[in-house]
Amino acid sequence: MAAQPCTDQYMENPANGFLQAELELNLRLGNLRFQDPVKYVYNPLLYAWDPHEKYVRTYCQSRKEVLFLGMNPGPFGMAQTGVPFGEVKHVRDWLQIVGKVCKPEVEHPKRPIRGFDCPNSEVSGARFWSFFKSICGQPETFFKHCFVHNHCPLIFMNQSGKNLTPTDLPKEQRESLLDICDEALCQVVKALGVKMVIGVGRFSEQRAKKALSREGIEVTVKNIMHPSPRNPQANKGWDSVVRTQLQELGVWPLLTA
Repeated sequence: MAAQPCTDQYMENPANGFLQAELELNLRLGNLRFQDPVKYVYNPLLYAWDPHEKYVRTYCQSRKEVLFLGMNPGPFGMAQTGVPFGEVKHVRDWLQIVGKVCKPEVEHPKRPIRGFDCPNSEVSGARFWSFFKSICGQPETFFKHCFVHNHCPLIFMNQSGKNLTPTDLPKEQRESLLDICDEALCQVVKALGVKMVIGVGRFSEQRAKKALSREGIEVTVKNIMHPSPRNPQANKGWDSVVRTQLQELGVWPLLTA
């Protein structure tokens, strides 16, 4: 399916162009086949499309200055809610997004999809949205100029249920996957009209730089520290580090206006 152009319709309501890019991405990802060490693949853009679409249509009604870009979903975040960094409590209580979440075609018994009934909290997502809640107060303030998206929508697990990132995949599979996601990212950036992409972590920054430069899209690409608990620096005070980084990037006024 050919990529949709950035028409006047999408400029007025970028949610349409954004969702169209994701539907096309789903079709292309559906043709991929993954081998060892990958045993299970979840795509919340399929089984959690309902809350995901609500997230996009609620908070993507205007073009954006900044796109925060994650790598791929976590098992207790977007995997459950369909929202990037989507820790259940923040999605439900702050973003006010709920919806029907079904099941992936093949589910690992140790990684069940319970949707908004998931009892686990994703640390990265809780840190991410808690920080912006403390700064912005209301989600409308954050989303007035910003949006949040993942470079890749898929979750990968090995036989034991251990979470795998795209960097853990064999080279050939990884490159095929990331090339498809790169192209979708370019469509999203065009649909939203963003001026800056901020990778949440260096991987997302590097992929965005590669994808956008290859397509000749002139957008500033920077990064902030990833809030993952596996990052020792993030455990020592992620909020204060990111506050400084956002001030240095000149984004702070957009979050407090």
